[in-house]
Amino acid sequence: MTEERLPLAELLAKAGDADFLRSVAEAVLQMLMEADVEGLIGAGRYERSGERLNWRNGYRDRTLDTRLGPMQLRIPKLRQGSYFPPFLEPRKTSEKALVAVIQEAWIGGVSTRRVDDLVQAMGLTGISKSTVSKLCKDIDERVSAFLERPLSGEWPYLWLDATYLRQREGGRVVSVAAIVAVACDAEGRRQIVGLHIGPSEAETFWAAFLKSLVKRGLRGVRLVVSDAHEGLKAAIARVLGATWQRCRVHWMRNALAHVPKAHSSMAAAALRQAFLQTDQEGARQTWRHVADQLRPRWPKLGVLMDDSEDDVLAYMAFPAAHRTKLHSVNTLERLNKEVKRRADVVGIFPSEASIIRLIGAVLLEANDEWQLQHRYMGVEALAELLNPNSNSETLQLPPKAA
Repeated sequence: MTEERLPLAELLAKAGDADFLRSVAEAVLQMLMEADVEGLIGAGRYERSGERLNWRNGYRDRTLDTRLGPMQLRIPKLRQGSYFPPFLEPRKTSEKALVAVIQEAWIGGVSTRRVDDLVQAMGLTGISKSTVSKLCKDIDERVSAFLERPLSGEWPYLWLDATYLRQREGGRVVSVAAIVAVACDAEGRRQIVGLHIGPSEAETFWAAFLKSLVKRGLRGVRLVVSDAHEGLKAAIARVLGATWQRCRVHWMRNALAHVPKAHSSMAAAALRQAFLQTDQEGARQTWRHVADQLRPRWPKLGVLMDDSEDDVLAYMAFPAAHRTKLHSVNTLERLNKEVKRRADVVGIFPSEASIIRLIGAVLLEANDEWQLQHRYMGVEALAELLNPNSNSETLQLPPKAA
């Protein structure tokens, strides 16, 4: 066995030719795939066997990037089902979307120096417009089906958050808001239910987005959690008729902005006393007591607490088991980080469609991962929330906004 291997080893050592080595590697990988498929089918090529389970159906080309250079492989296709070699990793939808966005920027001549360097590093020079169009069409269809899918059942909780991205529009770069909506269904599972791109956060912008969710079937919303975006509160009351919870984390930052840094720790500890209470009435009493204590030293903080009491403590009227996940938009924090990480690679998006393509693909993958995890909310508490008459003494929900 050793003697048979030595001539090949000597030949490879003497050749030193990258093309020759790449050809040998391609041949070896092709042999491995053919043997693998032969085992799956239960018969060799052109072999007649009663134990045959499937038939070959041609090949599909795939390029594998290696240190020896790109290898051109022919992956066998099956008449029934599919085959994918284990040594290749299937490309994720978000990775395809990222490549498509960079390609689109490159072809359109709007790429920055950073994107230009990325394209060169990824070996994407000379990409034809037809190739980009085909890739974008496949991704757009999947993302569109996900973002526009019908919503069924009740969705008691809704989280909204905005991420700002840069887009090229009419020869200039503008900032646009990408709104991501996450909802919890009646079975306690989180789902990403919407993505909306717009130039501002006025009431008309929010109302249009919420109406699109309602049109797709979003109903039964009891609480909407978000930051204090302009016009959002009015849009929630008008379109959903739900209670609004102002993100407690963002509110705390706004509150401490009225306090000198030397006293921020003391003020934060005092403000948290209201959040440590076990019921809404106790939280409100503590809130007003703390506001009266801090008002003489920091009048603006006192005014802020007076104006935002109902909005910041709204979550206290809901089941105690859910409150840790209702007082802020932290459920979107990790998701937003991934969105920003992918968006930063692009820098400036060439169009709104490219934003939806890339961010939508990221959301699609995240939503699939969430469905494999445990329930986000307890089913018992959700049943209590959705059927308050069955246990009305232990849970008193605020009335829906008119």
